[in-house]
Amino acid sequence: ADKKFCDDQCRTNYNNRLRTEDNSFLNEVNRVLKKNRDILRLKNPDGKAKVKREVLLRKGFDFNYHTHTYATQKGTTYIFCYEQGYLTLENDEVLLVRREEK
Repeated sequence: ADKKFCDDQCRTNYNNRLRTEDNSFLNEVNRVLKKNRDILRLKNPDGKAKVKREVLLRKGFDFNYHTHTYATQKGTTYIFCYEQGYLTLENDEVLLVRREEK
């Protein structure tokens, strides 16, 4: 009585199409996050470094994508792509940091 599809094949095709659209969006987001992480790792081999914002942008860094933020007790907010993070400073400088493994 609750029949929404003409047959099993129609239902399967519909669900596969939905899954494909969802996966392509996730794949694109994951691609950008991985690229951001790779750029941060490349520019921060020792775990702490300062770079100009422009240097990250030229490498293809997208400041619109990150995995999480961390706010310190002093109110400073670091932005992270997985374990690689950054803090925007004055004069278009960016402090790069790496979260230590626990």
